[in-house]
Amino acid sequence: MVLSKFMPQNPKFSAKFTEAAANAHVTARALVDLLENYTDVEAKVQRVRDLEHEGDRLSREVTNLLAESFIVPFDREDIISLNNELDDLVDYMEEAARRLSLYRVERPLPQMAPLARVVEQQCALLAQGMPLIESAGRVRELAELAQQIRALEDEGDRISDDVQRGLYDGVQDVQGMIRAMRGGEIVGLIEDASDQAQRVAKTVESILLKNA
Repeated sequence: MVLSKFMPQNPKFSAKFTEAAANAHVTARALVDLLENYTDVEAKVQRVRDLEHEGDRLSREVTNLLAESFIVPFDREDIISLNNELDDLVDYMEEAARRLSLYRVERPLPQMAPLARVVEQQCALLAQGMPLIESAGRVRELAELAQQIRALEDEGDRISDDVQRGLYDGVQDVQGMIRAMRGGEIVGLIEDASDQAQRVAKTVESILLKNA
């Protein structure tokens, strides 16, 4: 890796990761729109699914690029980890949207939209920071973005905890129990996306520190 710093690099990796982070941000915005404006649900869910397919395409391109490249900008293991983590981030959001459709949810839990908004803010920061991944002189700037993402993850945990505490309040029948369970599942998936955004931020920060 030390030697590779003095050899020609392949700038396509950072470009692909930047595209993937931007796609994650667009996906998060689409999820927020679905939850805040709960109309034309099937069309909006399909929009999220289309963006997930785009994320899969970008992930495959990174995998193919890695297989074709002799010299890479940072450790291959880090490239694989970051690629998988970005893909999982979009997958969690797509699965949350899919279950809204699958379960025929008539009205999302009121906390779902604020929680999705937390993820959207995290993804916006990732999209802002990803182009810095090969900029060794900007470690501090990226660390500040990572700190903001961690703070947002804490906010997401707080929202999720509030949901879990009151999830079964007033539930008196089987149908109500099922609705509560399904709502809890969807909230859990959105929280998983928030946790995943933090993992992506940690990996990017680690890559930059190792290559500073």
